[in-house]
Amino acid sequence: MVRSARLPGAPDEDDRVVCHVDIDCFYAACERLREPALRGEPVVVGMGYEPGETHGAVATASYEAREYGVASAQAISEALELLPRKVDAAADPDLDVRHAGYYRPVDMDYYESVAADVKAVLHEVADTVREVSVDEAYLDVTDRVDWDGDTAGFGRELKARVEEAVGVTASVGLAPTMSAAKVASDRDKPDGLVVVEPGTVREFFAPLPVESVHGVGPVTARELREMGIETAGELAAADPGRVEARFGERGLAVRRFARGEDDRPVEPKGDPKSLSRESAFTEATAETERHRESVGELAASVAERATREGALYRTVGIKVVTPPFEVHTRAETLPGPVDDAELVREVALDLLGEFEGAEVRKLGVRVSNLSFAAGQQAALDSYDADDGTEGADPRADASGDRRAVRATGPRQATLDEF
Repeated sequence: MVRSARLPGAPDEDDRVVCHVDIDCFYAACERLREPALRGEPVVVGMGYEPGETHGAVATASYEAREYGVASAQAISEALELLPRKVDAAADPDLDVRHAGYYRPVDMDYYESVAADVKAVLHEVADTVREVSVDEAYLDVTDRVDWDGDTAGFGRELKARVEEAVGVTASVGLAPTMSAAKVASDRDKPDGLVVVEPGTVREFFAPLPVESVHGVGPVTARELREMGIETAGELAAADPGRVEARFGERGLAVRRFARGEDDRPVEPKGDPKSLSRESAFTEATAETERHRESVGELAASVAERATREGALYRTVGIKVVTPPFEVHTRAETLPGPVDDAELVREVALDLLGEFEGAEVRKLGVRVSNLSFAAGQQAALDSYDADDGTEGADPRADASGDRRAVRATGPRQATLDEF
């Protein structure tokens, strides 16, 4: 529900609607996108792990794997004792393949490409997004939904959009403060949706263990328990002087969070490095005209957003996802920053030509190498060719060949660009 007009000035706490989005078991969810056969199976993703080896540590364990005692930061060797690999169980008559799992090494490039898809959805539903990690973000949706309206409905719609566009499951928390929204998103995992209404934040926190409070880590939680403070409610009611004497200002801050007092605004972490839009087909298609139409629409949308945000860009790229989930990226870099919607469309379609006739399930367009400084637009008539001719196309070399200005090296772009 869109909010009605409000008086000028920042909303007070009772008006503010903060949404925290956290993708469930993100690395494992990405592996299931790539290998649909892993859905419903125990999946362990290991940092420093190689197939067939026993070294490394658990980065993510699916909920099915957690039922066997596998946990994040656990040694892979320990995890294997609790949950053997399927391939090992199939070859060992002493092991039960029904109680074995799939192990995969961390693939950050792939995970970041999926994360970009998720964040593209988040930026579509909120004007203010704070990306805090590869799999979670805060959104200020005060201007998109009203506490007097269907706040839970907004959360359900957001979850559905992420599921439909990307194929991963998000847990969502909605609250009037950042600290409460984050805890809310974790309360009913997986596939959770928890709404904490204004005026109920302290009540919501009260029964939770003290480490649930934002800013309370394991060491602080242990010290608080030594003081007889076990729950967030007890922290909220604790004598502030006693808390300050033990922890200083940091202690007073976490006490305020436990009391539901958190006026921190949702602020983006600096200027974005890129802007993108993506769209998936219902089924993979090899129809070239559908591909071109989709890329044209995405290019227009990306260029419009860049103009709206005052961003100039030097690099235009596309992403092409082919079955089962192979991600291909291509990019072209211009000699100077521009704001030119038709140029974005032209370059994107040119790059798309490489994939003519391919089965495609998803397409994306991105602009990067952004500049937000006013006055840096590279005017199309300001570039001089080698022969001194004015009015030369900034995309062309002295011979007039635009392709000559493409970045050197392999066509595959880095994920920093896409």
